[in-house]
Amino acid sequence: MNLTPEERAIGIENFRAAVGSKLLRRDFLQKSVQQELASGRGLGPYYFGYGDSVKEPVRVGVIGTGDEGSVLLGAINPKFIQVKSIADIRPYSIHRAFHGDCYSDTALAARCGLLAKYGWKTEDEGRKNVKVYGDYRDLINSAKDDGLEGVIIALPLHLHAPAAIAAMKAGLHVLTEKLMGHSVRECKEMARVSKETGLYLITGHQRHYNVLYDNAVHMISQGLIGDIHYIRAQWHRGNLPGTDSWQQPLPQKSKPDDPQAEELVKKLKSWQGQLDKATKTKDKSLALWERRVAQVKAQIADEIVEAEKFGYEVKEIKDGAGNVVYKVPAIEELIRWRLWNRTGGGLMAELGSHQLDAASIFIAAMHEGKKQYPLSVAAAGNRPIFPPDRDVEDHVFCLYEFPAPGYNPDDPVDAMKKIGVAYASINGNGFGGYGETVFGTEGTVLLEREQEALLYRTSDTLSKIRLAKDSKNKKRPAKMEVNESGDEVSVAVSTLALQDISRGYTEEEEHWAWCIRNPDNDLPPRCHPKVAITDAVIALTTNIAAREGQRIEFKKEWFDPDRDETPDGQKPDLSRYA
Repeated sequence: MNLTPEERAIGIENFRAAVGSKLLRRDFLQKSVQQELASGRGLGPYYFGYGDSVKEPVRVGVIGTGDEGSVLLGAINPKFIQVKSIADIRPYSIHRAFHGDCYSDTALAARCGLLAKYGWKTEDEGRKNVKVYGDYRDLINSAKDDGLEGVIIALPLHLHAPAAIAAMKAGLHVLTEKLMGHSVRECKEMARVSKETGLYLITGHQRHYNVLYDNAVHMISQGLIGDIHYIRAQWHRGNLPGTDSWQQPLPQKSKPDDPQAEELVKKLKSWQGQLDKATKTKDKSLALWERRVAQVKAQIADEIVEAEKFGYEVKEIKDGAGNVVYKVPAIEELIRWRLWNRTGGGLMAELGSHQLDAASIFIAAMHEGKKQYPLSVAAAGNRPIFPPDRDVEDHVFCLYEFPAPGYNPDDPVDAMKKIGVAYASINGNGFGGYGETVFGTEGTVLLEREQEALLYRTSDTLSKIRLAKDSKNKKRPAKMEVNESGDEVSVAVSTLALQDISRGYTEEEEHWAWCIRNPDNDLPPRCHPKVAITDAVIALTTNIAAREGQRIEFKKEWFDPDRDETPDGQKPDLSRYA
């Protein structure tokens, strides 16, 4: 292993211990925390500093219980939040809200459902505790009668601002999924209403509450990898025509000629056969097949939704000669909302916003924790894989410049002090998955899938923090592993028996609830409007650059919620919500 003179002086074992002490916060290793984890409690209160409980759980409504809404439901800590109502216009979303997503073990782990979360035995029992609404506006209008204090919003992107502003005007605190809004104008409108009402508005960029990311920030701020000069990030997915996670199957009656129209019918037939077999043999899998059959029936029941009544639109895609090449019923815009610019924001809003948020967090660590605005972006977007059954891109490629410490645009020398950030989000090939690589002058930090943080100190040395599991899938201590001349030497960073590394959803929800109960605290939410607007400006400006094929220089006033300037020239106007 290549050691510096300082490392040789203190000895390899002491060096390992010294590095290890920098990788995890000291208070994270206290015995009391180990005891809390052993009892099944979370890391957030101890790691991020907010209280470990509230006197009374915050009463909330959850607006939008689809894929991401069900993840947020699954992340709720009942000691902090009590769900009193939910709203969704899809039978499938309501079903999963109560029963969870049993299509796979992975899906159920992320979306366990309200019955499992609160210990209710049946949906009938759940509905006695949780009111169910279709239109989210009915939930907000009934909030006072239902005793709500806040709402969690996981609607399609174009509805974030209308729902959040209506909720705050009704006196409700808001936690909304990312992206903050569909446009920078909407984000500024949301921020202004939050300021006027004094209500909490936070956005779900969960990396702000991810322990691994926070430790990476500490590594950087302590100079462990030297000066950052380049960050490379990616989110690669293997989606192809017919196997696109964003092109969810439609009920057959809603669009009989859709290529995936028979998918749900075939799934129901197959699973009903499995259920009949398990019933006859009294197999232990009977309960599972009952749940799966009920879930696919609920998905088919979406055919009753009159999406037009809720603002979703019929559209036609035409070729250059004016011929209609693809027809979109309103329910398709609802179910596949991520594929349309009117309802979603494409790859940058759904994926890139997370990773550019992470990049800006790392860069802030070089500036004593002060969040930095990007200086410029050049981007390209294209669609070489999918047919014209959408209007978002297959691929987006971006290059950003951020200020490095000492940057001064008025000095010809210091004007060159910039940090480059390269980002790519592609479909059609998932090689490499997703993550961020932070390049410093003395080392490199690699974060993979929000689950592993790896530290390269030299070209021959790899130090790794990861959650290791034994053959029985039991938790084991986090370790720093050093590869030395091909022989792996495992050195324990701590004896802390970690839970599965949290992606940050639970912590962001807990902290939001704790702040509501403790409004006079000195630990505000990490992704408040000024932070969330930054991420929105980056993502939405990148879309403009990619679609117009241009390099754009960012303006500081775009990031200021009190200024009217926006990248697309649309000024905030709260009268639109009167």
